[in-house]
Amino acid sequence: MELFDFIICFIAGIAAGLGTGFAGMSAAAAISPMLITFLGMPAYEAVGIALASDVLASGVSAYTYGKNKNLDIKNGVVMMVFVLIFTAIGSFVSSKVPNSTMGSFSVVMTMLLGVKFIVKPVMTTKESMDALDARQKVLRSVFTGCLIGFICGFVGAGGGMMMLLVLTTVLGYELKTAVGTSVFVMSFTALTGAVSHFAIDGMPNIFCLVVCVLSTFLWARIAAKIANKASAETLNRITGIILIVIGAAILAVNISRNL
Repeated sequence: MELFDFIICFIAGIAAGLGTGFAGMSAAAAISPMLITFLGMPAYEAVGIALASDVLASGVSAYTYGKNKNLDIKNGVVMMVFVLIFTAIGSFVSSKVPNSTMGSFSVVMTMLLGVKFIVKPVMTTKESMDALDARQKVLRSVFTGCLIGFICGFVGAGGGMMMLLVLTTVLGYELKTAVGTSVFVMSFTALTGAVSHFAIDGMPNIFCLVVCVLSTFLWARIAAKIANKASAETLNRITGIILIVIGAAILAVNISRNL
C-alpha cells in the first residue's frame, strides 16, 4: 500500500505545486480531494496535510517571485492580516448555516477564472500598476483582505484563486506580481491553518505528509522559476490552462467520490 500511497501523494503534489507556482492557488485545492478520495483519509487530516504542503510551496514561490521583483510585500502584509481575521469570522458564520452546495463554488470559479485568463488575459504593466495612489492601494488591500478571508472561512476553500482574481481586477496588479503577492500571503495563512489542524487533531500520516510536502515544494519551485521567465501573454495562457485542468480534475474527483 505504501507504493500506492506514494504515487497518489506525489501526483497530488505535482498538481498542487504547479497550481501554486504558476497561478498562486492553494495546495489544498488539489491535495485534499485526492487524499480523501483515493486514500480514504479523513477530511480534516487531509486538509491539514494540504495546508502543511502549502507552507513550503508558497514560501519558495514567494521567494522566487520576490527575487524577480514580482512581489508587493507592503500591501501583501495588510491584506494578510485582514484575511486571517475574516477567515475566522467566516468560519464562525459558516458553522451557523445549514450545509449547502457552497463546496462546489471554488471549483466552478477556478475553471471560470482559467477561461478568463485565456480569453481576456491580464496585460497590466508594472508602470500602470505603480501609478495607483498608495493610500488607495492600502484601502483596497484592507477591503479585499476582508472579502477573501470571509469567503475562505465560509466556503472552506478558494483562497489563492480569490486572491488572484481580486489582485488582478480590484487592485490592478500585473499577473506576476499578483501571483507573487498571493503566494506570499498564503504561506502565512497556510502555516496558521496547519498548526491549528495538528494542534486539534494530532499529527497526520507522516509518510503522506512528507511525500506531499516535498512533491509540492519541488513542483512549485520549478513552476515559479518558469513563470518568472515567461512573457505576460504566455503566463496568462499557462495560468488559464492550469486553473481549468485542476478545476476539472477536482470536479471529476468529487463526482467519483459521490458514485
